[in-house]
Amino acid sequence: MTHGIDTDFLVAVEILDHPFHRQADALLQSLLTDGHDLALAPQTLAEFIHIVTDPKRMPQPLSMAEAIGRAEHWWQASEVVRVLPDGQAVTSFLGWLTRYQLGRKRLLDTLLAVTFHQAGVKRLITNNERDFRSFGCFDVVTF
Repeated sequence: MTHGIDTDFLVAVEILDHPFHRQADALLQSLLTDGHDLALAPQTLAEFIHIVTDPKRMPQPLSMAEAIGRAEHWWQASEVVRVLPDGQAVTSFLGWLTRYQLGRKRLLDTLLAVTFHQAGVKRLITNNERDFRSFGCFDVVTF
């Protein structure tokens, strides 16, 4: 089965002193051992780089070069299925914002959800369960 990756999972896996690193890494290892694929969207990588280089969010932020290197590693990983938003995804994104009456703080999650949904991803790894349950189309896996 393919599991979509939310940014919080990617950050927790990559940042060793993250409070949920052990749980995220254990989940990652379990999924890979069981032969699951991981779906990754470019917007997740952009948000990942933004977060891990931010000194307001990270006690020891990564340099841009380090963050880009880690993002590139994920993008090139053989276990990763790349999912990309297209024109229909943008149309659905705008529609979901209206349908679910979402505000500006839900933009990135909504575009990610639409991108995964359009790619047929039914399971999503995140600790921000509330952000994705409302769409009614994902099994959410927390770590």
